[in-house]
Amino acid sequence: MAETQQVEDSKQAARAERKAAKLAKQIGTFTRAHGGAEAQVAYIGHEGTRIVLVGEDGGWGDLVAPTYAIAQSAVEKAGITVHEDFDGDFAAKVKTGPYEWSRMAGIQLGGPSNG
Repeated sequence: MAETQQVEDSKQAARAERKAAKLAKQIGTFTRAHGGAEAQVAYIGHEGTRIVLVGEDGGWGDLVAPTYAIAQSAVEKAGITVHEDFDGDFAAKVKTGPYEWSRMAGIQLGGPSNG
């Protein structure tokens, strides 16, 4: 019985490692496209953990990892700076355009609805 559990734990660890490597590759692609990047990792509940990426050019994006540990591993593998909070100088780096503003405001300002 213990041997079966060890095999299953080993398989789960291997899956987690592959997922972290895949996320790190995506982070690397974003980093190269935006002249560098920084991140903030935030647990979002049952859905997983969000990795918010902000490029040196102000571009931003996010990825969702199934667990906080996988997200942490991915940003470590990618070798980027990770912030504890999304505030201050880090948040000020984000550049938003008309599309983002219309989506955030939704129908209040005549933008596309979110539903």
